[in-house]
Amino acid sequence: MKFIHRALSRLYPKIIYSIGMSHILNLRSKYKNIKNINDLDFKIYSQNGEDGIIDYLLHSLNIVKPKFVEIGVGDYSECNTRFIFERTGAKGLIIDCIENFSKKILKNIKLWRGDLTALEMFISSDNINSILEKKLFNKSLDLFSLDIDGVDYWVLEKLPKNFSKIAILEFNSTFGFKNEITVPNKKKFDRSKYHYSNLCYGASLKAIINLMKEKNFVFIGTDLHRVNAFFVLKKYIKKIKLNIPKDKDLKKFTNSNIRESRSRKKSLTYLSGKKKIEIIGNCNVVDVSHTKNKTLKIKDVF
Repeated sequence: MKFIHRALSRLYPKIIYSIGMSHILNLRSKYKNIKNINDLDFKIYSQNGEDGIIDYLLHSLNIVKPKFVEIGVGDYSECNTRFIFERTGAKGLIIDCIENFSKKILKNIKLWRGDLTALEMFISSDNINSILEKKLFNKSLDLFSLDIDGVDYWVLEKLPKNFSKIAILEFNSTFGFKNEITVPNKKKFDRSKYHYSNLCYGASLKAIINLMKEKNFVFIGTDLHRVNAFFVLKKYIKKIKLNIPKDKDLKKFTNSNIRESRSRKKSLTYLSGKKKIEIIGNCNVVDVSHTKNKTLKIKDVF
């Protein structure tokens, strides 16, 4: 049995990759006619359907070996850039604050296959630019992905204009489509410690979209699960043949059925709808739609 288990463990990633690559190559022949971003959703190594969308964007911009940065990757078993790395041996920087980060990712990938730098670090608005500069990933980026379940907005705010051709940014669909809100810029922000439910983190989609407009990016949609938002630098948007969302479309991009709320004892409680807002009603958030950011309680925002 142990021999069979080891054999399957070695074969499984290869099977997943082969099936995924076959689907991607088949779908590429249809890229010119696809207008809806969610017709591209396809999971290989990503958390949801991001792999398919990413391939479309790279292919449309004629990027063969992307230079990438992904912040918040876990053990690299389920993330946005693993398929890119496995397929092209691209040059990338991956960052996470989990303990023994480098050892954990080595269980899932072979580092010799490409030029991948792994950095165990807690990313904040104070250190993001210095880290990218020190690691030589502050220029000529093709793809930037951010998912730190916390002060994502404040990290993005510190990045310069035109920092990448493509950006993939996690948002909090619980915050709805009307509000421009984010959690406060607390040092060492911890999603589960800020509120035991794990529901108060990150920023609303509208807050991120408006911030990215200032950085010269165009919002093109989200994955079907409404977890990650996709942006393309305005300079390259004409190469993207998808329907570009309008402000009135934002509601459908925050309509998420994910139920990952937790109890005080850390067990899943599966809250949905208004119950998500009710449980985090006393949490502080920052309304960034004002000239001077205003701190409010979530119950006052909604």
